[in-house]
Amino acid sequence: MDNQAEVREFLTSRRAKISPAQAGLPSGSRRRVPGLRRSEVAALADMSVEYYSKLERGNLAGASPAVLEALARALLLDEAERAHLLNLAHAAAGSDVLSRPRRRSSRWKAHPSLQWTLDAVTAGPAFVRNGRMDVLATNQLARAFYDDVYATPHNRANLARFNFLDPASRHFYPDWEQAADVAVSILRTEAGRDPHDKDLHDLVGELSTRSDAFRTRWGAHDVRHHGTGTKRFHHRAVGDLTLAYEGLEMAAEPGLTLTIYTAEPGSPSEEGLRLLATWAATRDADHAEPSPERSAH
Repeated sequence: MDNQAEVREFLTSRRAKISPAQAGLPSGSRRRVPGLRRSEVAALADMSVEYYSKLERGNLAGASPAVLEALARALLLDEAERAHLLNLAHAAAGSDVLSRPRRRSSRWKAHPSLQWTLDAVTAGPAFVRNGRMDVLATNQLARAFYDDVYATPHNRANLARFNFLDPASRHFYPDWEQAADVAVSILRTEAGRDPHDKDLHDLVGELSTRSDAFRTRWGAHDVRHHGTGTKRFHHRAVGDLTLAYEGLEMAAEPGLTLTIYTAEPGSPSEEGLRLLATWAATRDADHAEPSPERSAH
């Protein structure tokens, strides 16, 4: 991906989101641009207009940590946006500090101890994904939880592709708009971390071509950390589920995230997960049972 274009569009989109009042500036009556002017951002960051304009044109290479921090303060960036700005700066400088092992989902397989760890989680779905939102490894409950994702081969076990290209996602995610926002922000964050990921570039191109909803969100340049929270789901076998999640970066596998979903103890969703576990075990047993013809031989 074009780093200069990424930097330019990210900075201009952040500047456009800040009102003069938010920045402690008088709004005036003759503003022709949304948000702040370049000169106002420059003043807030204590740098010349010329230098800020250079940065906003996409030239982050050589920007010092102090300059990046001043820019983050002036643009009121949150933690995820600050990290994204630093990632873009590293990429602009050609730094490999944040680069990740580039692996195709089809070539990576969970090592036995990781699979054992996933299988040890029996009360909720647990799975490993990469920054492109490919689901790479699951426990039994996660495989059943994402049954709709696996049901369509064209999804290729990718949660973003499922979200935007599979009609079943509208039923699985009762808060579909929110789920769509989260999916795009995860992909946008990954693009900042590894702008040379061809698989990510291909995925973004596919989704941009086939989904107006994705293309609009991608252009917003929103990023976020997806570490903890609560989501609502509707599973076709067990109904509505409200689940808390924790996303853990895997130190032994840079770039991968282990996510675990749990339900509040004593809640209907906890009962729903128990039903899902029963459904999964029954389905797997049925699939494993040999046919009468084969068992006769």
